[in-house]
Amino acid sequence: MSEDVLERVQADTRVAMKAGERDRVGALRLLADALQKDRKEGGSDDVAVLRRERKRRLEAAEAYRDGGSSERAEAEALEAELIQDYLPAELSDEELGEIVDAAIAESGASGPQEMGKAMGVAMGRVAGRADGKRVSALVKERLAA
Repeated sequence: MSEDVLERVQADTRVAMKAGERDRVGALRLLADALQKDRKEGGSDDVAVLRRERKRRLEAAEAYRDGGSSERAEAEALEAELIQDYLPAELSDEELGEIVDAAIAESGASGPQEMGKAMGVAMGRVAGRADGKRVSALVKERLAA
């Protein structure tokens, strides 16, 4: 996926600055900072950083909503949407099902107690194109059947 996400975010930041989109510039700068920080710490998984940052925004939006601050909740939700644009396309349910079935077969997992084996294989194949909770739920469902 490294068409280089960081370069794309930085280019989009410049465009947003020229257009006078202050909120967008702020969100993009925070995202660029998170990507740079991860790289300095030896990380190389931009998708993981994007997912983490998106999850933080969604959780913050929910907390603001619960606290009665709908304006701030909306701002966080918009930032989460902005981050979503940089993530790879999600796998369809059918595609994910095929990957999970193949992972279960390859790992030899035969029941819920061996879920970790199948998850390891499945997550490697998913490569950031599906949320871990979604993969986990499907693996658990298929192993319980």
